[in-house]
Amino acid sequence: MTLDISKLETEQPNPKTRKIDECSTDQILKLINDQDQTIAGVVRKTIPKIGQIVEAATNAIKNGGHVYYVGAGTSGRLGVLDAAECPPTYGVSPELFQGILAGGKEAIFVAKEGVEDSESRGKQALVEHNLAKSDLVIGIAASGRTPYVIGALKYANDVGAGTASIACVTNSALARYAKIAIEAVTGPEVITGSTRMKSGTAQKLILNMISTTTMIKLGKVYENYMVDVSPTNQKLEVRACNMIKLFTDLDDQAAKDLFIASHKEVKTAIVMYLKKVDYKQAKVLLDKSQGHIRQAIKE
Repeated sequence: MTLDISKLETEQPNPKTRKIDECSTDQILKLINDQDQTIAGVVRKTIPKIGQIVEAATNAIKNGGHVYYVGAGTSGRLGVLDAAECPPTYGVSPELFQGILAGGKEAIFVAKEGVEDSESRGKQALVEHNLAKSDLVIGIAASGRTPYVIGALKYANDVGAGTASIACVTNSALARYAKIAIEAVTGPEVITGSTRMKSGTAQKLILNMISTTTMIKLGKVYENYMVDVSPTNQKLEVRACNMIKLFTDLDDQAAKDLFIASHKEVKTAIVMYLKKVDYKQAKVLLDKSQGHIRQAIKE
């Protein structure tokens, strides 16, 4: 069967950039920037569906499950990127959010385009991750038709796991296999078919929104600070002590001492200070509040 992708919005020629190869450097950059400015508005229209995915992700994690981003090419790499940044930013296990890329780790650096055409490989990737009913699988494909991603979603449905999809076309094939389907239609690309551009930017925004909002709902943020940050380098240790100073009015040395006493856990340090309790008592309060500082200090 001949594959016809000509009707996909991502494959249409963009009339506003037809003469881009005749433009000066500044003109090219302005054309790209003009198109980029349309993306946030497109993403905003999908917020209700993004919210549903956030609820599904939050519930999955609370019930001991995981969130899997599955994609190929740019879409898959963006999933890997978003998942990889959750542990250092929010102090969570790398098991919570995981990126699955067609072609495996090597495909992050060297494109392996043919792998995306196999539904069975998408299924096999989730089999190898021991997919369970408590998990959520989010399939990502700008074209909305990548077989690898469809195979993963089909298997997730067979297992009884949660399913969601992120595409950049209308009536996407992915939507047929996802309980929650986002279609952020960004329109023709600056360079026809180059979905690493507008489509990729939209996907990046949506993935940031999903993971960040999920972490907020899991108590990983206090006010607008990442209080569960893993202080794995000098810069992050300084940032952690600065947060402690901010919420306690302690001086540099006292904040550093509290940081050490809290086992380098910013959230625990804040509760220790505000509730005038020791490390173990602070941990109990945080456990009771499911990690939310506001609730812990009200106990």
